[in-house]
Amino acid sequence: MCGIAGIIGNNARNYQEEIQKMTDSMIHRGPDSSHYEFYDHAALGHRRLSIIDLSDNGKQPMFSNTKNECIVLNGEIYGYLDIKKNYAEYPYHGGSDTEVILAMYQRKQENLIHDLPGMFAFAIWDNQKEQLFCARDRFGEKPFFYAIGSNNEFIFASEIKAILASGLIQPQVNTDALSHYLQYGYVSTYQSIYSNIFTLPPAHQLIWKEGKITVSRYYSLPAKDRAISLSDAKEEFFYLLKNAVKKQLIADVEVGSFLSGGLDSSSIVAMVNEFLPKQTTISFGYDHKDSELKFAKEIADRYNTNHREVHEQKGDVAESLLKISPFLDEPFADTSYLPHYEICRNARKSLTVALSGDVGDELFGGYHFYTVENKLKNHFSYKNIIAQFGLKLYQKARQTSFVTQQNLKFSSILDFHQNFVRNDFNTTERERLGLVSDYKQGYSFTPNPDSLNDIMRVDLEHYVPGNMMVKSDRMAMANSLEVRTPFLDLDFAEFCIQLPEQLKLTHDNDKIILREAMGSYWTETIRKRHKQGFGMSVKSWFAEDNLMKLSDDLLKNRDQKIFNYIDFDAAQKFQTKDNKHWNLLQLALWAHNNQSVL
Repeated sequence: MCGIAGIIGNNARNYQEEIQKMTDSMIHRGPDSSHYEFYDHAALGHRRLSIIDLSDNGKQPMFSNTKNECIVLNGEIYGYLDIKKNYAEYPYHGGSDTEVILAMYQRKQENLIHDLPGMFAFAIWDNQKEQLFCARDRFGEKPFFYAIGSNNEFIFASEIKAILASGLIQPQVNTDALSHYLQYGYVSTYQSIYSNIFTLPPAHQLIWKEGKITVSRYYSLPAKDRAISLSDAKEEFFYLLKNAVKKQLIADVEVGSFLSGGLDSSSIVAMVNEFLPKQTTISFGYDHKDSELKFAKEIADRYNTNHREVHEQKGDVAESLLKISPFLDEPFADTSYLPHYEICRNARKSLTVALSGDVGDELFGGYHFYTVENKLKNHFSYKNIIAQFGLKLYQKARQTSFVTQQNLKFSSILDFHQNFVRNDFNTTERERLGLVSDYKQGYSFTPNPDSLNDIMRVDLEHYVPGNMMVKSDRMAMANSLEVRTPFLDLDFAEFCIQLPEQLKLTHDNDKIILREAMGSYWTETIRKRHKQGFGMSVKSWFAEDNLMKLSDDLLKNRDQKIFNYIDFDAAQKFQTKDNKHWNLLQLALWAHNNQSVL
């Protein structure tokens, strides 16, 4: 895992100071070494975290055998050894996955992207064409930002802070992104928090040539469900998951696993046990009655792992926020980024790579609200005007259920999902804060608003890359740790996405396919488990004096930078020690961290 950076423009060798500042700002992403290479019109930089081919043969920026092409890559190409066999004509100098991409480019040019698996963000400078080819992986595991500098330079990097460190751009706040953040708690994966710094979206490629930028989608999620029986699905599920884990264990350093004691991480650990006689597992837990540490230990004992527990000590949340939030670069309201940082910090004491059970909920239907939405879907038709009219009259006479009440408010379960479940500040509340936005997130497919599978697809396109992968990447890289997500293996993920809804959840059960395929690999206690959140409640954090002092310093002072963008008086009414309060606090903290450029 690494940090990449580049400046494309005339007399690129004159940008040696700027490219070094960019890579220096990302030393956490690659503490092992830093290197730079220059062409007349391209300056490329790289920070290295050594995982595969630890020798100098694996260092980047990496030239091709002809020196015409040069690549910087952040990520891992799973199964690259098999791919390498298909490009045997290339004169390889080392054993890295990076060099395989150069071999693919020489034969297929930009079309290589359709055959490239894994998590990645990369840029290839083609000196003959004087062209830069960039791409980002299908599910947004690795980040890629770019901007146009004051002298029309094309600037790219793994993190926003690196682009700012170049000194070639004065950022401008994107009010559409602010509005999206307030609504969902994260910045859209199709935007950045700055209107003049852009993100290359997941599953997209970019070509820069003669000052012109062309961005296009190269991959879309499978849009149709498969017809498959449970028995056949179980067999294929197990085979694909086992293969995904096997591919992601390839490294020249030890690979460990995060173990929460939930169904997803327990399944990953069970699969790793098929290949490693003694694996390392890391668990994080808060010291309270709902701690998951006891469940994790059951799985660790079953597979005789080298198990390490991280007990959360009662600490200063305000101090943690001030230390950790600068790694995010953008406002981010998911409370679990604090414990995620801690488990990554502790994992890094003995590991460089860890497997994660992330994204199982979106693939197998694990969130409780998916079950609620499943009930909503079958409760009655949203579109039946007569039924809605009758229920409104009935509601005046008697108390109706939560499900019925939501049917009356929203036009579909997708509408309910996007504007209630995933919603923090609604439209009216955002308008009170002074943020009115018509920005709409797009989809790579046309979702059926009453399909639960399509809701999961929407989450895979928006919530997963915009929230989960941001948290995973930034918190892991803050600690120079590589985190891999086997559930996002392309073959496995596509299979799960296309499974019919009834193989994922019913009114009474969740993650059916996972339970059927992997249940025998868990303990009895784990088999009975359902989704549990990762972390303490916001309310308990706001009970701490230091956090309230930080909140008051940032949200009760009109001179704070945040109030250049939202209304001060309106913000005071939302400081009620709940999720909205937390959302505003994270926004104010972001503005405070970046006040020098705002």
